[in-house]
Amino acid sequence: MLEELKEQVFEANIELVNQGLVTLTWGNVSGIDRERNLVVIKPSGVAYTEMESSQMVVVDFDGKLVEGDYQPSTDTPTHVRLYKHFPVIGGITHTHSSHAVMFAQARREIPCYGTTHADHFYGPVPLTRPLSEQEVTQSYEASTADAIIERFADLDAAALPAVLVAGHGPFAWGPTPAKSVENAVALEAVAQMAMGTMQINVNSPDLESYVLEKHFKRKHGPAAYYGQK
Repeated sequence: MLEELKEQVFEANIELVNQGLVTLTWGNVSGIDRERNLVVIKPSGVAYTEMESSQMVVVDFDGKLVEGDYQPSTDTPTHVRLYKHFPVIGGITHTHSSHAVMFAQARREIPCYGTTHADHFYGPVPLTRPLSEQEVTQSYEASTADAIIERFADLDAAALPAVLVAGHGPFAWGPTPAKSVENAVALEAVAQMAMGTMQINVNSPDLESYVLEKHFKRKHGPAAYYGQK
């Protein structure tokens, strides 16, 4: 079942290792089949060096196991809930990449200081509110998704394909599992650049709005002209 999607999700998970975004087993990538409302996700706690595409787990929109010999990632309820709420998402990546996590732990959004950021994210990378004790105790992973959904009430998930969960770390997404990993790579890069910018000048200004507009829209949307047709 969903062999092609399993392979895509497997390759996307391995790409996290290739890009240096994961330590030990701290991370996961998923993908969705929108026609069947089935999600393929990395198995929980399996080392990347030992992982195979056949070990990818299939769950339904309630997070229940449909196919697989392994337990799905503990973050599965977060992934499923995000897929339900954001129809534009086709793949989700969660990591604990160092610089993005530092911003999440500091409870700070990642400011848009320059055009590298603007090429990928249409403004500052948003931060969720902290979860309450009750949310953590009763439904931690689902509540994590709810906090993300709440934060995006007035934001475009396609234009800002990443978020920092307060005290936790980043989630990134895209139209495919591979694209979600690409956005996670970009997120870590701009987090590192922002941190360095702050160290050089704590009063660094945000990128001018008209430059942000130009750089984002030349790569995204109907008027985009970056790259090959």
